[in-house]
Amino acid sequence: MGDEREILLNYQNKNRAFARCASHAQDELHGFRTWLKWLCVDQSNAWTACLSWFVFLVFAILVPALSHFVFACTDCDSRHSRPYDTVAQLSLSGVAIISFICLSTFVRKYGLRRFLFFDKLRDESETVRNGYTQQFNRSLKILFIFVLPCFAAESAYKIWWYSSGGTRIPFLGNVIVSNTVACVLELCSWFYRTVVFFLVCVLFRLICYLQILRMQDFALVFQVHSDVESVLREHLRIRRHLRIISHRYRVFILWALISITVSQFASLLMTTRPNADVNIYHSGELAVCSVSLLAGLLIILRSAARITHKAQAVTSFAAKWHVCATVDSFDTTDTETPVARVAEEQIFTSSSEGSSDFDDVGDEEDELDNTKFVPSYAHSTISFQKRQALITYFENNRAGITVFGFMLDRSYLHTIFGIELSLVLWLLGKTVGIS
Repeated sequence: MGDEREILLNYQNKNRAFARCASHAQDELHGFRTWLKWLCVDQSNAWTACLSWFVFLVFAILVPALSHFVFACTDCDSRHSRPYDTVAQLSLSGVAIISFICLSTFVRKYGLRRFLFFDKLRDESETVRNGYTQQFNRSLKILFIFVLPCFAAESAYKIWWYSSGGTRIPFLGNVIVSNTVACVLELCSWFYRTVVFFLVCVLFRLICYLQILRMQDFALVFQVHSDVESVLREHLRIRRHLRIISHRYRVFILWALISITVSQFASLLMTTRPNADVNIYHSGELAVCSVSLLAGLLIILRSAARITHKAQAVTSFAAKWHVCATVDSFDTTDTETPVARVAEEQIFTSSSEGSSDFDDVGDEEDELDNTKFVPSYAHSTISFQKRQALITYFENNRAGITVFGFMLDRSYLHTIFGIELSLVLWLLGKTVGIS
């Protein structure tokens, strides 16, 4: 009795903890908020908000402008000239401005707990809570996995450029000290802009991962005694959360896609000119910038396509559940003999539940995407008409991430790839004569 009461109290405390929209100093977001303060993007109070905007203006606008107009080498040798610095600086600063404004709007309007859906975890199962918490703790690791390799390449390029005599402007009275300060400022600016962009991308990936966990947990309701109303309510709740994510992120996704695409086209146009001098000394920084931006865009599009695929897989899983329930509840006709029916069941059981087939699949299947039979209990509680109506609802109410009405699924991403490939080939034909 005492153990059951303790378990109940712990469950109620967890629900109260996840139900909060406001944060406190030692909550589960304490470590994440500390990292935000170190990255100078925390806006939890007036002081940190002012500091965040000041650092943003310095490293996203002021330092890149000074680097381009003041520290540029106009009379240096061919290796130290920077013909593609304008495209690189504008591309990185553009996506950093979009990311910072969107992140500031999210935190100020919704709060960090509400924006990350921690206040909604009280309605989720323990599996979803634990999986989301583990992914949340890994989010910053994923962020630095993408940022640090690109930062190392950028650091190597900047250190070489300044140490080998790229600029000779002794604005601090000494050339070595001036070059050191200028190099550190440029690296800090590049690191800050890249981190801000990847932070918004990784948070989008984190939120999408929560919805994937919820949909995998939602698949379990078809394997227990349930009614159509409870299944429908849960699916409507998932669709509502996906619509919330789409509305919050649609401006960022659209402008990030436009700005990155324009920057790539501008880079391609400049590097494919007839008199363009393309080598590692001139276009190395531009290549690192392009790789960073495309990696962030890939995180966004892959997360959106993955969650849309999982949401649409619910329809096929529900159809399989409906078939299994119908087959299980179908009465044996008078023309079938018991011996024939037993033999048929043995054949289908051995062919559909072979262990070798499932071993070959590996980790490619989950609760939604699998070829296993669904243990059906529906024939005793849900009629055929109700199941058919539920399948019809799933077929006509597909969920997923949308951007102003456009579903970000795999077919839509294939369309984007086809359009951009056509534009790139057209641009190559106009610049270097490829047709």
